[in-house]
Amino acid sequence: MSTIRINTKTAGILIAIAGIVLFSAKAVMVKMAYRYDISSEHLLLFRMGFSLPFYILIAIFSKRSTTYTMRTKDYLWLVFFGVIGYYMASYFDFLGLQYIKAGLERIILFIYPTLVVLISRIFLKKKITQQQSLAIVITYIGVIITFWGELQLDASDMVLGAFLIFLSAVTYASYLVGSGWLIPKLGVVTFTSYAMIIASLCIVIQYLLLDRGTLTEYPTEVYVLGGLMAVLSTIIPSFLVSAAIAKLGASNFSIIASLGPVSTIILAFFLLGERLSAIQIMGAMIVLIGVYISTRAKK
Repeated sequence: MSTIRINTKTAGILIAIAGIVLFSAKAVMVKMAYRYDISSEHLLLFRMGFSLPFYILIAIFSKRSTTYTMRTKDYLWLVFFGVIGYYMASYFDFLGLQYIKAGLERIILFIYPTLVVLISRIFLKKKITQQQSLAIVITYIGVIITFWGELQLDASDMVLGAFLIFLSAVTYASYLVGSGWLIPKLGVVTFTSYAMIIASLCIVIQYLLLDRGTLTEYPTEVYVLGGLMAVLSTIIPSFLVSAAIAKLGASNFSIIASLGPVSTIILAFFLLGERLSAIQIMGAMIVLIGVYISTRAKK
């Protein structure tokens, strides 16, 4: 029995690490695609458009194993969560990456666990413990330290990019807080598939209503990066993360997810040539400490 437990936990950790690294690679691929003068709207359309057929198939097959009967209210909430959790969060993220480094983007985005605590306190009246308060303070100190050196150069663009990424973290945290009651009813796979389908349709509608620019004149590299983002940094990690949470639990997964900003910084260093100063690396470590304290706090 003990051997099985160890193997299950080890498998969960390996799956979690794989999912986190793949998710983190998205920011690097976005920055690589921006070198070809593509708009954030078109790049997001490629990512979600390439993902859409897969999520439709997954939703069809996963629905067969779901016994819960959806009501009108459930459909409306599902649309809402799909819009804020994946469409708006992704859109703000892609916009922000036009102005700041991939490594810095991931550090800001990773404050979402502390935002979950704050949103739960404001809207669900959940008490914030002293340990959680300490985690929040430490996390934001780390973010300030991380950006101290960046504020000296292109301050206006950097602040705008940071604010857009912060909005992405807020919308994603809101989605996590609000969707908790619906996910157990549908199951993680079915819920994720539906939410991603809705987000993809939002991107398509946005393109048809506000853009309609040509999508066929980009270099081949753009379409390759869009496909890689869809498969490697969207579809595969979304289900790896779900599997890891099922094996380890949400709290343990959150701790391992602290690898996210670190993996992005490493990938950005090797693939984009991005460099962080010693004080920014220290700030990133402080952010990770704050998130770690937050996930270790008793709920």
